[in-house]
Amino acid sequence: MTFEQAAKYRYNPFDATKTWSEAEFPLIPVGQVTLNRNPTNFFAQVEQAAFDPARMVRGIEASPDKLLQGRLFSYMDTQHHRLGPNHMILPVNKPLKNAENTQRDGSNQFGENGGDSPNYYPNSFRGPEPTGKYAQESRFILEREIVGRFESGDDDNYSQPADMWRNQLDQGARKRLTENIAASLCQALPRIQKRMLTEFGKVSKDLQRMIEEEIRKRQNN
Repeated sequence: MTFEQAAKYRYNPFDATKTWSEAEFPLIPVGQVTLNRNPTNFFAQVEQAAFDPARMVRGIEASPDKLLQGRLFSYMDTQHHRLGPNHMILPVNKPLKNAENTQRDGSNQFGENGGDSPNYYPNSFRGPEPTGKYAQESRFILEREIVGRFESGDDDNYSQPADMWRNQLDQGARKRLTENIAASLCQALPRIQKRMLTEFGKVSKDLQRMIEEEIRKRQNN
């Protein structure tokens, strides 16, 4: 999807509750991930792993997806709380080659802590220098520079779930879905149930009917 297509698409392509049609935008293979071994120590290799979507290789950039934008900040904050400020030097997280940077001190600093090199930039004491290797940025221009409130009232929230109900779910999956929804919805106030059933009816009248029947069945038992 190009920037021009994104600007004119029938719904917000960066809405995390929507999926892009593979018929319109076929998947593009970018590589292959191969599991070549299992962890040998769960704590050291799994519990201490610190993933962060803000750490990107050159050529990959973040989209304006609101869910992603929140996680770009929160993941690093969580790793600081969970593993400490030096979690990136844990064996499971450290790069294959030594990273030259100015990060120093802090709790759980068990490395050489940068040795005698300075912890500021620029400096004249053999400190690390930027490589100057940057990929060309692809800038996504928003329609407005200042956003006071994001309005989503005109979003199409029914076409995709309707397509999924009609074309992707078999009878067994439909039954499990309606049972799971009814299990929670039957505990809500009757007026809330009525409003929700109306919303489900906008997706499919069959979906509405099956949920209503499941609620009635549970309330009669």
